[in-house]
Amino acid sequence: MSGANWQIVTNHSGMLGEGPVWDAANKRILWVDILEGKIHQFSTETFEHKVFSLNRMVGAIALRASGGLIAALENGFAKIDLEKGITELISDPEGSLQDNRFNDGKCDPAGRFLAGTMSVSNKPFAGSLYSIEPDLSVFMKVKDVTCSNGIAFSHDGLTLYYIDTPTRQVAAFDYNLESGNLSNKRIAIDIPELEGFPDGMTIDTEGMLWIAMWDGWKVSRYNPHTGKLLENFPLPVSKVTSCTFGGEKLNDLYITSARTGLSVEDLKTQPYAGCLFVIKNSGFKGIPAHKFNG
Repeated sequence: MSGANWQIVTNHSGMLGEGPVWDAANKRILWVDILEGKIHQFSTETFEHKVFSLNRMVGAIALRASGGLIAALENGFAKIDLEKGITELISDPEGSLQDNRFNDGKCDPAGRFLAGTMSVSNKPFAGSLYSIEPDLSVFMKVKDVTCSNGIAFSHDGLTLYYIDTPTRQVAAFDYNLESGNLSNKRIAIDIPELEGFPDGMTIDTEGMLWIAMWDGWKVSRYNPHTGKLLENFPLPVSKVTSCTFGGEKLNDLYITSARTGLSVEDLKTQPYAGCLFVIKNSGFKGIPAHKFNG
């Protein structure tokens, strides 16, 4: 099924699709279903859809330079080998916080993996943003976060863009690639209430941010230097969760969505809620996904 510019990648409808990652070496798109605890993979060559079940919530994944994945699970960081079906837990910086789980995450250009947490019961300011180094040491980077979400890095790696969803803002930090330290927080983008809540995001070759809008029915392209909305890409679902560029030329935009929280009536008008979408030949290009060096 397709719309004006979107297509459905598979017929699978998940509860809370998130965190799409393009795996160029294997020509496949990966994404997670947080609530179902599953990692999905779809080959753009064979059109085969595979599912790896973790039996625990999974907030985010990223590619490892040495092969396999790094993941942020409900109970901490882990290495995952999809081919062998192996999950190796690394550490849980919030082991004492039983109400918290990890949410979105992404690697920086130096090979660290950043991922943040949130309260399952939506307790305000209960989460934090963490970084796991290639030597597997873990550091807290931002505290008092309500719903840690989208992460993107400027092309030179010197600016981190970060979303705490309820703020309806994209914050920018100066980023030290050598140490991973953050400083000079400022607000790059304010999202008007009518646009929805900012969720996951990615960056294109022009340095513009693409932000998935939860309860917004779209992905929006913003200029982080001016804060201005440049373009909207409408979708047939309200809960748009994240996006990334993929395909051989990195010009296909893959978009995840959710159906959690939707009523029976909502689902009648949003039959594709929870599906993975793609906008082929979007007219824009992304950059290759950074990989974890541990």
